[in-house]
Amino acid sequence: MLKVAILVSGSGTNLRAILKEKALGNLEKAQISCVISNNQNAYALSIAKQYNVKTHYIEYNKTDFEKNLLLTLKNEKIDLVVLAGFIKILSPSFFLSYNKPIINVHPSLIPSFCGKGYYGLKVHQAALDKGVKVSGATVHYVNDIPDGGKIILQKAVEVRDDDDAQTLQKRIMEEAEWVLLPQAIDLLSKGVL
Repeated sequence: MLKVAILVSGSGTNLRAILKEKALGNLEKAQISCVISNNQNAYALSIAKQYNVKTHYIEYNKTDFEKNLLLTLKNEKIDLVVLAGFIKILSPSFFLSYNKPIINVHPSLIPSFCGKGYYGLKVHQAALDKGVKVSGATVHYVNDIPDGGKIILQKAVEVRDDDDAQTLQKRIMEEAEWVLLPQAIDLLSKGVL
């Protein structure tokens, strides 16, 4: 059984998609062991509790956050870390200390509209400003380059003429992010990747 920790910072929409799939009997080789947040007021923590998943709040500060995160991952015996709306960038030294897979979902088709500064609505506004006709989401391995790890899965989503950043964000979440992230966890838990 693959023990999974999900890192969150906000509303938990991707977390809910994962936990719904697990509740439906999917992800049978993955155990969602805990949800970890750097934001004690993150709604995602409430979602985790609704699904009876253990939660951890780790206060974010430059000196102790990553040390405490590493300790929590070790104590929980985590095999896979999933960044699901986690808005902090982990340092290169974190990756030297943690040698298990970490994956992230990004709301664009990498290599477009990604990297430092591209998160949330900024990604979708950039896509609209550029006039692209297709955007989407990418699940990728995480390394010390923001959105720079190897791509695992991608799914394209149509950009409509009447879209604004909010409507595009909602459609990409529903049609791509909420599909790809559970699928990637499933593939990793089955040893396919």
